[in-house]
Amino acid sequence: MRERAHLERMHVRLLAVAAGFGALFGAVALKLTFATVISPMAPEQRQIAPQVPDIPKIDPKGSLAGALNLPQVHRAMIVDRNGQALAVSLPVAQVYANPRELIDPGDVTKKLKSVLPQLDEAETVRRLSTQKQFVYLARNITLQQELAINNFGIPGIYFEAGERRHYPLGIVASQIMGGVDIDDHGIAGVERFFDKRLNSDKMPLKLSLDVRVQSVVREELAKAKDEFKAIGACAIVMDVRTGELVAMVSLPDYDANDFAHASPDARFNRAVTGMYEPGSTFKLQTAAMALQLGVAHPWDRFSSIPIRVGRFHIADMKSDHFTPWLTLTEVMAYSSNPAAAHIALDVGAVRQRDWLRNMGFFAPVPVELPEAGRPIVPAQRNWGISTVMTVGFGHGVAEPPLAIVRGTAATVNGGVLVKPTLLDRDDPSDEASTAADTAQNEGPASVVRVSDGRDTGDGTGEAPRVVTPEGTQVLSPETSALLRRILRLDVTLGTGKTAESPGYFVGGKTGTAEKIGPHGGYLKHVNIAAFTGIFPMNNPRYSVYVMLDSPQATPATHGWTTAAWNAAPTVSKIITRVGPMLQIFPDTEHAAQIDAQMAIPLRPAVPRGMRALGPGNDPGDPRAAAEEEKAQKKRAAEEARESARGAVVPASAEQTVRPANTVRRG
Repeated sequence: MRERAHLERMHVRLLAVAAGFGALFGAVALKLTFATVISPMAPEQRQIAPQVPDIPKIDPKGSLAGALNLPQVHRAMIVDRNGQALAVSLPVAQVYANPRELIDPGDVTKKLKSVLPQLDEAETVRRLSTQKQFVYLARNITLQQELAINNFGIPGIYFEAGERRHYPLGIVASQIMGGVDIDDHGIAGVERFFDKRLNSDKMPLKLSLDVRVQSVVREELAKAKDEFKAIGACAIVMDVRTGELVAMVSLPDYDANDFAHASPDARFNRAVTGMYEPGSTFKLQTAAMALQLGVAHPWDRFSSIPIRVGRFHIADMKSDHFTPWLTLTEVMAYSSNPAAAHIALDVGAVRQRDWLRNMGFFAPVPVELPEAGRPIVPAQRNWGISTVMTVGFGHGVAEPPLAIVRGTAATVNGGVLVKPTLLDRDDPSDEASTAADTAQNEGPASVVRVSDGRDTGDGTGEAPRVVTPEGTQVLSPETSALLRRILRLDVTLGTGKTAESPGYFVGGKTGTAEKIGPHGGYLKHVNIAAFTGIFPMNNPRYSVYVMLDSPQATPATHGWTTAAWNAAPTVSKIITRVGPMLQIFPDTEHAAQIDAQMAIPLRPAVPRGMRALGPGNDPGDPRAAAEEEKAQKKRAAEEARESARGAVVPASAEQTVRPANTVRRG
């Protein structure tokens, strides 16, 4: 009986122990269920947790920007005006190790090599064999590679969250995008200009660019560059009312994802950094200031006879198609250099310099690119009679193409000098910074309202929408309207005929300038060919500019390398293709009516009671100007003698471009 009782007690104890173990294992199982299934525990922070994004939620109204708004990515996206991604940051990881925690560096290296083929085995073994507590092994590995390495379960191998900048469209707008360094800080382009904004605000930065237009412009420009074997080229499309840059192309270019290996020539943005003599495109400024200042009128005539001033000889490439005296409208249509020089002399050196300064030609263009360069202009002390004349037809100064586009826009948009911008004006997220930028770069601005929509009597009956360009009023609306007709004339009857695009009423000005050689002289038959255009001319919306650096003649150009044979037809092709993309469609139905309203005679009649400038009434006679210049130099010499001897003249950022003995431009 005693043994039976003892066995029963043992049995109870065993049941109790079994129940205890059962309860214990049940608790462990329950805990594991919570930890792994119901409520999984988060991994250690320095392990893979920082790299795992939240489970995405379906948002039928979501955008690409929202889809890529990952919590572990800090630098904001850059998109075009339509939301197309231009620059995104992708989550990556940096692999590092604590060598003191490793058991077998060789085995660890082999495992890492199986996932990271580019890993240097010998160097990795050496680094893992040190007594350091921290060594980097690889940067910017993908999420898949991180998962594969983590699955090895190697003690002492850790991951650091990071991001890598990616440019989905590669070569599209590469010089505008710029690039970032290994620490994700902008080092060029808008990446650098907006570096603080991109790292502090995760909202996408919306640019004014339209990648559709950008791609078309690049394609047509590349064709022209190849056809005429130019060493470089650039093209710009800008909204003349807002200053928004819809496209900006510089060739050669590069893949933005390979910024570090791009050549300096490919990185060079010819649109804002390159300085080129504007050639005859600058005659537009000469005509504009003469008309605005009231020193010339469309009916006034100016001598096209070659001018010799000292050792300088100013002549036209070809003069058999016009008379020795040309009206101002003929000067623009036929692009006469001596006649433009006469107009500039009528304006005078002081007013010419003031005009160009007020038009922004003496300072870098205020655009959101750190690469914007400073123009090369003669110092005031060297701004004599020869400079006045040569600058009058675009010689002796060097300007970036964007400055020419900006100046052209001001002559046709009602007379407002707008600020070129790469920001979408309709993007509310950047209104404050844009306003601050404008105030800083432009100062007080007068606001002018110009109409948007074809409200010039084209018969469509469309009600105009009012747009308010912001900028400085530099011309009167009346002068601007007159210049629109003159620029249209250059395409219908002048040197810019090849820029015409049916139904778009293109206006503009050709410009061909000889290049300056490495030793300062001009290179014969080596040109900068450019065309600055506007469309539609009856209601200006966009400026289109094309420049070819050192184009060569082809059988189709009959030996010519001037802008009318290469740059102007390229502008025509661009306008024809991008017009519909910009919601501007050719109007051929009302073409005759619009052209009649835009027409201006090559030789306008002189109003009654007016005495036109011309033979016997030429205040811009170089001989009279030469005498005045001698008097000015004499007065300057007398003033210099009175000043203290040995005074050091500070170095100027402005450089003098000396004309060659013979200056010929088209």
